[in-house]
Amino acid sequence: MQQNSNQSRWDGYAGADDGDTPGPPAAAPPPSPWILRFAARMPAGGRVLDLACGAGRHSRLFLDRGHPVTAVDRDLSRLGALADHPGIESLQCDLETGGRPAFLERPFDGIVVTNYLFRPLFPALLGGLAPGGLLLYETFARGNERFGRPSNPDFLLTPGELLTWLHPQLQVLAYENLEVSAPKPAMVQRIAALRPADPAADD
Repeated sequence: MQQNSNQSRWDGYAGADDGDTPGPPAAAPPPSPWILRFAARMPAGGRVLDLACGAGRHSRLFLDRGHPVTAVDRDLSRLGALADHPGIESLQCDLETGGRPAFLERPFDGIVVTNYLFRPLFPALLGGLAPGGLLLYETFARGNERFGRPSNPDFLLTPGELLTWLHPQLQVLAYENLEVSAPKPAMVQRIAALRPADPAADD
């Protein structure tokens, strides 16, 4: 399949959150330290979108913190028993075909994306974040080709790309573009950002 600069399928995004080994993992990996760092900033009881959820490590994190979760992936088999949790809405969806996904027509109080990049979704993700909502995004960046997959520059964030995308719509709480050693050596870019609360809500 020919790929262009907008595509993310270095591995196929189903389960891309959990590594690049196909098939169900023996156990879901632990949550990303970046997501853990900002989990408490998620609006209390707000609905969280876990995009390209993989085995659901972040879905479980926010379910355990009392949030209803919408978990979306092209292949939901990795969720296993988590798909039957009463607080989860699991949606099977190919995010890279068919334009703006219908589920992003409604607002989410939090959106979590890790190890997944499909640039045409950026406007829809911004539009799907409710006033006062929190966006947590972390994925691979330029320089990761030194460590293996993904190595195609089309699938790697350029320096400052997340900042450019979110400015000025969101308030940036933290941003990093750096080399990490765990869970494996990689170059990553990550951001935590809030949509300002609707001023009309204070009237």
